[in-house]
Amino acid sequence: MAKSFGEPLTRLRSVPIHENGEPLADPTVLSKRIHFSKNHPYFEGMICVPYVRATVAEMIAQAAESLPAGLQLQIIQGYRSMDQQRVMYEHVKQLFAAQHPEWNKATLHRVTNTMSAPPDDRCPPPHSTGAAFDVSLIRPDHEPNVLDMCSPLPEDAASAPMFCKGLSAESEANRKILRDALEPTGLTNYAGEWWHWSYGDSGWALRTGAPAAIYGGNLKETRPT
Repeated sequence: MAKSFGEPLTRLRSVPIHENGEPLADPTVLSKRIHFSKNHPYFEGMICVPYVRATVAEMIAQAAESLPAGLQLQIIQGYRSMDQQRVMYEHVKQLFAAQHPEWNKATLHRVTNTMSAPPDDRCPPPHSTGAAFDVSLIRPDHEPNVLDMCSPLPEDAASAPMFCKGLSAESEANRKILRDALEPTGLTNYAGEWWHWSYGDSGWALRTGAPAAIYGGNLKETRPT
């Protein structure tokens, strides 16, 4: 059975949200070392944007500029509408249900919540607040240009946790490069997904001990103002 990571929904719902009204921004215009991947690697046809809250965009740019020479950050997705989140959540739940017909409803929901935030109005999903983004490392001048983050494990729920057993030395080193770039800026990682980082949402508040989240889920526009 998949292990639970990070912050339970009950704890996330208890975090106050003091929305500060900060607009979305495009981090790719702040640094030439940020690349945006327009195609989601696992959800074909999903429209992705790199936009995040302005402070988060600045943090991403700072992290990109601190990377070792020859490396860049690749943003896979930033802001995600609640409708997109709902589709993604149901897709992940159906995959787990097909793989594990022996699970009861409680187990299915718990494990699904580990890999995809439920579209919950009381605790807006991190991507739907503009606080979160999915990221990897690339080497533009090499082929393949995406750095190995999972070998010899398959790219699935088993290899998703930041600190999982069985990774190659190369994959562990690449994940450390990512952490060393992002963590000093104030960005935090969701332990169940090495690629998922955020600042200002409810998960960030619990990880850091902040008294409240500063980004809620009331965003109406998907483009920076």
